[in-house]
Amino acid sequence: MKKLVLASNNAKKIKELDALLAPLGFTVIAQGQLGIPEAEEPHVTFVENALAKARHAARHSGLPALADDSGLCVRALGGAPGVISARYAGEPKSDARNNARLLAELAGQTDRRAHFVSLLVLCRHADDPQPIIAEGEWHGEIVDQRRGDGGFGYDPLFFVPACGQTAAELDAETKNRVSHRGQAMQKLIARLSEL
Repeated sequence: MKKLVLASNNAKKIKELDALLAPLGFTVIAQGQLGIPEAEEPHVTFVENALAKARHAARHSGLPALADDSGLCVRALGGAPGVISARYAGEPKSDARNNARLLAELAGQTDRRAHFVSLLVLCRHADDPQPIIAEGEWHGEIVDQRRGDGGFGYDPLFFVPACGQTAAELDAETKNRVSHRGQAMQKLIARLSEL
């Protein structure tokens, strides 16, 4: 069984990625299990933050590392919250406060289009000169009230017209298949199979 360090301490993200990687025969180890602290995320793009996190986890563990940097981009807000999605309402991180701020920022807006972005970076080692990078986008719109109990983050506000539900109303299997993270993982898996 191949070991892979997941550069995240987000339990729900870890659960999603673990389910997506299971068919490949990877044992996924969360960086926290190895005592690896979270990496700094000072960059303004998803790809730079994901790369920094993957290199950080690989350097500390000596194992291949996978990082996901993801967030919600809302058209009427110029792409915000973007890379600061998890901390949109400040520290400490809070999904409830982030959702409340998003709704406040969108009050009176008629353009509710938004999309989730997931940038996955797999570094085979800390100095990997050609890390595997995969991106996924999931398009929808922001609703005015929370709907559903599944998922995390902005999922209860993110309505997916193609599914007729919010991301929080989808079952886990469907979400993993159609979401930004699921799409990025499918691309990453295709790249891995080429190696």
